[in-house]
Amino acid sequence: MAEQEPVDEGMPLGDLGRRLARRRTELGLGREQAAARAGMAPGYLQYLEEHPGAAPGAGVLLRLADALHTTVTQLTGGSAQTPPGPGRAVRNPEFTVLGADECRRLLSTHGVGRIAVPTDSGPEVVPVNYSVVDGAIVFRTAPDTVPARAAGHRVAFEVDRIDDAFSEGWSVQVRGFARTVTDPGERQRPAGPARGEPWAGGRREVWVRIEPLAVTGRRVST
Repeated sequence: MAEQEPVDEGMPLGDLGRRLARRRTELGLGREQAAARAGMAPGYLQYLEEHPGAAPGAGVLLRLADALHTTVTQLTGGSAQTPPGPGRAVRNPEFTVLGADECRRLLSTHGVGRIAVPTDSGPEVVPVNYSVVDGAIVFRTAPDTVPARAAGHRVAFEVDRIDDAFSEGWSVQVRGFARTVTDPGERQRPAGPARGEPWAGGRREVWVRIEPLAVTGRRVST
C-alpha cells in the first residue's frame, strides 16, 4: 500500500475551521492524525478547515468532536460566550500538584494570562498577552493602565485551561517582582516579546517583565 502524501497545512478559515485547527493543535495532532482518528480523508478535513462555507452533517461533527476530545457545541461555537467551568465535576477527580518544570512548560504554551496588581483601592486583576523569555513573564501595555502599575511591585500572574468536555483542567501561578524593561536590546529578544501583539490594539510601548520568585501549579484530571 502506497504511503499517503502529506496534506498541505493551509490557513484555517471560517469559525469551524479555526476551531478545528486550534483544538487539534492543542492536542499536538497534525491534520492527517486528526483525520485518521475521525475516520475521514485528510483532504476532507483540510476542506473543513480552509473553506468558510463548509457545512458538515451532524455525524461528521460528532466524529470530529470525539476524535478531538471535545464537544460539537464547542466546535461550532455554541459555547463561545460561555465562561469556562460550568460543567459538572467528575465523581472521583485526580488532583495533582505540578512540578516546576511542568509549570514552566505550561506557561510557555499560553498567550493570555491574568495579572494581579496592587493599587491604592486594592488589588486589580486584568488579562494581558504575554511571552516567556528566559523563564520570565514579559508583556506589553500602555502608560497609565493597570498592568503598567505592576512595575516596581510584587505581583501574581496566572494562566489556566479548563476542558469542560472532560471535566479536566490545570492552573499555574507565578509570584514575582515586576519591572519596566528599558533596554532596547532586551525588548527585541527574538524568543519573546516580538511575538506578542496585544489583542486590545493601539500603542503599547511599555514593556513589563515579571521575574518569578515562586511558580506553582495544579491539575485536576479524570
